[in-house]
Amino acid sequence: MPHRTRPMAALLVFTGLNVVLVQTITPVYDFVCFLPYWERRREQRRQDRDAALAKGSGAT
Repeated sequence: MPHRTRPMAALLVFTGLNVVLVQTITPVYDFVCFLPYWERRREQRRQDRDAALAKGSGAT
C-alpha cells in the first residue's frame, strides 16, 4: 500500500471541522437573515400586501 490509513486522525479532523462549523453557524445565520436588504424587502412586501387588501376591500 502506498500510504497508511489513519482513521483516528481522520475522525479528529472531521470532528474538529464540525465543531468549528457548529460554532460559526449562528453568526452566519444572523448576518444572512437580518441584513437590512431583507428587512426592507419584507417591509415593502407587507406594504404591497396591505395596499392590495385595501384596494380589494374598497372595491367591494
